[in-house]
Amino acid sequence: MSRGTMPQPGAWPGASRAEKPAREAGAASPGPARAAAPEGGKAAAGGQPRIAVRCPAEHEEDMYRDADEIEKEKELLTHERGLSAEARLSVAPEMDIMDYCKKEWRGNTQKATCMKKGYEEVSQKFTSIRRVRGDNYCALRATLFQAMSQPAAPPSWLQDPELTLLPEKLISKYNWIKQWKLGLKFEGKSEDLVDKIKESLTLLRKKWAGLAELRTAEARQIACDELFTNEEEEYSLYEAVKFLMLNRAIELYDDKEKGKEVPFFSVLLFARDTSNDPGQLLRNHLNQVGHTGGLEQVEMFLLAYAVRHTIQVYRLSKYSTEEFITVYPTDPPLDWPVVTLIAEDDRHYNVPVRVCEETSL
Repeated sequence: MSRGTMPQPGAWPGASRAEKPAREAGAASPGPARAAAPEGGKAAAGGQPRIAVRCPAEHEEDMYRDADEIEKEKELLTHERGLSAEARLSVAPEMDIMDYCKKEWRGNTQKATCMKKGYEEVSQKFTSIRRVRGDNYCALRATLFQAMSQPAAPPSWLQDPELTLLPEKLISKYNWIKQWKLGLKFEGKSEDLVDKIKESLTLLRKKWAGLAELRTAEARQIACDELFTNEEEEYSLYEAVKFLMLNRAIELYDDKEKGKEVPFFSVLLFARDTSNDPGQLLRNHLNQVGHTGGLEQVEMFLLAYAVRHTIQVYRLSKYSTEEFITVYPTDPPLDWPVVTLIAEDDRHYNVPVRVCEETSL
């Protein structure tokens, strides 16, 4: 499978030049900008050309939908909002990927056609999908769920004894980290920030190691499901990952300031008016995750570097373009595990599961 190029940096605030194309190689792993897709097609696997399908921006969609279709969508949204908290699972049970597509995209609009074609292509690699709760944590949730449920040993970096010393070390050096805003699940609690982040990193290590010890895929999935239904533990894991992202951002910023070679995405990351340095990144972006927003495209690269996993995303709104399969980072180390996600837009991520037998090699 070809890995698509990364999103065009011109679409990001502060970006000034394009990233190099992604490497062509690698197979999908099990596990998972509002701009309209450009015209034009890209050869699909096997050399067959794709038919170009332009996905219109969301605000254009009502032009192509009749009143009945709009009313049905309103009914579905009302029903979903009325569900109890218990019913809104963090990661829903798996269902056939094309059944899910038919349920979600029943119209004949340009956007629906684009999504259907995208799902058809994903279904050549994966048979099922698991829907991820969309509460501004979904990029972290989908990535972490996929990574922790894989049949692999815990990452070596997670076993580093220095890991749990990071909070005290960094906060003593960078006083501005005390502006860290804990997630919504911890608001109003009086935990010391150093202790809370240390506790979160310890929990991440413990839970990941415990999952890795399970012998079967079924046992791992059951245990992972249980973990992601324990809200306090689940959201504590997100605090740990956000802190790892901040740590990587500080390392990259310091290297850039010293004139060292850095991944190009970090140049874009700190070229934004809202994140000229790690302090601004914390205040204006990481502190907003789970509160008023999720991760932006350039921050998906930082997430990949933080957990040292390649994140491969089927971006369905970019079907028939080179950005349909986007890889974060574009040229990852060969020893990084791969997680695969599905995005209908650049705000929400679901996870594909069950690799098709004929493509599992």
